[in-house]
Amino acid sequence: MRISFVVPTYHSARTLDACLASLRNQNHPDVEVVVVDNGSADATTEIARRHADQVLQWGPERSAQRNHGTARSSGDVVVFIDSDMVLEPHIAAQIEAEFTAHPGVGALVIPERSFGDGFLARCRQLEKHLYVGDPAVESPRAFRRAVIEELGGWDEQLTAAEDWDLADRTRRITAVGRVTAWIWHDEGRIRLRATFAKKRYYGRWIDQYVRMHADSSGSKFARTALLRKPGSLLRHPVLTAGLATLKATEAAGLVLGIRDSRAASSPGGAR
Repeated sequence: MRISFVVPTYHSARTLDACLASLRNQNHPDVEVVVVDNGSADATTEIARRHADQVLQWGPERSAQRNHGTARSSGDVVVFIDSDMVLEPHIAAQIEAEFTAHPGVGALVIPERSFGDGFLARCRQLEKHLYVGDPAVESPRAFRRAVIEELGGWDEQLTAAEDWDLADRTRRITAVGRVTAWIWHDEGRIRLRATFAKKRYYGRWIDQYVRMHADSSGSKFARTALLRKPGSLLRHPVLTAGLATLKATEAAGLVLGIRDSRAASSPGGAR
């Protein structure tokens, strides 16, 4: 079973070498690595060429990049990895084992942990720990090719919440399983101002997602309330306080982004 990893990139030089090295170090005999860049001006493409089977240029955003990478890949399974992620070496082998053992499963969740520098990165580590095993939050990353093609790939109208959208659509047509090996997400150093700006940018697509999936979107936003596993939060009061600040910052950015989106689409608004 060939496993194709599709990695969208944009100015990813800080994290890409570790990411792609972890794909090349999989203890599986047939791994393909496809990097889809979006016009990076740093060393991203140079790093990608050292590791990848294909380095493509495509845009304008990551959903389109992932779809282009899928179309150009050759694997029986397509796995979507972000450029700031590092994979444990037995993920590809576990993906093949799960799909072989469970023919009715069409997609797999790969659980995530995170690491980074500073206090807010430790708060994010706690958050990621709380989400493990929660189907309202986790989204599948590994797909049988027939399934991702039946789904029509990623919605290219979405640049945020596109993983939630794909997860919702996936669960309507097939069973979703999981592996036990981990993805490690490199958070770097989290800064509140940058976090706010990023979430405000994403807010316009969050609004679109909510309109598209009114029946299921509410459970996704319950994560912001930090109430899914209160026992774990109480055991880490200092990190919980920091996480509350981080999530409040993100929520404020999303609210403003949604407001911007609705203002732009209203009569007389900027388009």
